[in-house]
Amino acid sequence: MQDLSLHLLDLIENSVRAGASLILVTIEEHPEKDLLRLLVEDDGPGLNVAPDTALDPFYTTKEGKRTGLGLSLLRDTAEQAGGSLALRQSALGGLAVEAAMLLSHVDRIPLGDVAATVSSV
Repeated sequence: MQDLSLHLLDLIENSVRAGASLILVTIEEHPEKDLLRLLVEDDGPGLNVAPDTALDPFYTTKEGKRTGLGLSLLRDTAEQAGGSLALRQSALGGLAVEAAMLLSHVDRIPLGDVAATVSSV
């Protein structure tokens, strides 16, 4: 993807498709720690498979599709910029997807227009 806001859009769409009624998006920049953190949490049903399975690019819950690239591409994007991706239960009751990466890493893609992306949902 061209920018991180498109990854956020994918995560938000996944939450909506899963039936979440509350979605919380958190973006934190910590220049003193050289850290960029993206967190999307929801109150949906959460994962019904192990995180490793959900991160497999050939796993999807969408009918008619044979791949589920969103999470695996975000993981690759985070790792390429010196970071990581974690899946866990959200404090809201559903899924929390957290991507962390080095803010100054030369391979970190731009954040993009988050306001426009979120408002398009």
